[in-house]
Amino acid sequence: MTWLTPPLQVCSNVRRETKILLLPGWSSSGSLKTDYLTFLGYDVMTPRLSDWWFTRAVAQAQAACEMFNPDVIVGSSRGGAVAMNMESGTTPLVLLAPAWRRWGKARSTKKNSVVIHSPFDEYVPFSESVELCKASGVSLIAAGVDHRLNCWEARMVLREALLGFI
Repeated sequence: MTWLTPPLQVCSNVRRETKILLLPGWSSSGSLKTDYLTFLGYDVMTPRLSDWWFTRAVAQAQAACEMFNPDVIVGSSRGGAVAMNMESGTTPLVLLAPAWRRWGKARSTKKNSVVIHSPFDEYVPFSESVELCKASGVSLIAAGVDHRLNCWEARMVLREALLGFI
């Protein structure tokens, strides 16, 4: 068997009770990220969000958050904008290439957030995350080769960001 990326081992310091609410991007099931986070040992909930009504997507995410009570919320692209526009209390946010300029009214994110974005993103300009992080005073981590952030480097950065919050 040939590995395209180095094999991973399940994180021994992640307890199965650690809950992540994963909010996928527009027209995405989030299945690759869900599988990866589950592999790392997290309990992951990935609700199906409305693709056509943003306010409905926020309400669906809000309901999932209240039911699941996650330790961390991960929002990818449009899911990042959803995360920024819902009431999540003190729950930390990990925003993956958040499409906040295109969706919702939030123009900043809360202090216990981190943004991961590829400078090579072909859909959401990296400069938008630079602007968001300056406005919010949060960290921006440049990683990955494209918008999807499913490459080995981006996954390692996501893993480290999550470990920083748990």
